[in-house]
Amino acid sequence: MTLCSSLFFVASLTMAAKGATVFWEPMTYYNSQSWHKADGYSNGNMFNCTWRANNATFTNDGKLRLALTSPSHNKFDCAEYRTNFNTGYGLYEVSMKPAKGVGTVSSFFTYTGPTDGTPWDEIDIEFLGKDTTKVQFNYYTNGVGGNEKIIDLGFDASQSYHTYAFDWQPDSITWYVDGVAKHKATRNIPKTPGKIMMNLWNGTGVDDWLGPYNGANPLYAYYDWVKYTSN
Repeated sequence: MTLCSSLFFVASLTMAAKGATVFWEPMTYYNSQSWHKADGYSNGNMFNCTWRANNATFTNDGKLRLALTSPSHNKFDCAEYRTNFNTGYGLYEVSMKPAKGVGTVSSFFTYTGPTDGTPWDEIDIEFLGKDTTKVQFNYYTNGVGGNEKIIDLGFDASQSYHTYAFDWQPDSITWYVDGVAKHKATRNIPKTPGKIMMNLWNGTGVDDWLGPYNGANPLYAYYDWVKYTSN
């Protein structure tokens, strides 16, 4: 796995022991060299909102805040933040606090797909706002999913920051909560490098999964830092 060559000049990229590449980003400001805010479009289908750059902001105490808001009756704006470069096998970590609200999702994941001219490969950490005492792990390989695993956390993730991670290897994905392994997948593992992404959105037509969104807003998901360590 390699990063785009130009990004080796970004301060947050360092070399670790044994030649691994480490990308570590404290979410204190908008680093446009490394990150991009989605703006002015919707993913459609189950996504009942429009991505707005203004909904990805930074708090005074140095956190990325993704917002779900309503500019007018029954219209909703949401937020998505992603890297400008692709990453592959390695360890992905985030310190975050998801939003609480039925019908919503707060996430940390990797993604690549047809818009990038690649297969749809994705690895997910998702919080369903209807019950933030649980986390959902999932992945897609060339568009094939059905790999959901829901884990009982033993705490309410929306109340404090915790570290969530997945270790993506050629033959497995292992998910962690606060450094403790919680789930491992070994079947049909993704192989295509993609972008590191975070988003907050409200769903439509997926009430059996998310529960019915009742329009409650504003809602916020917070991210303290992100780290990627390559193989």
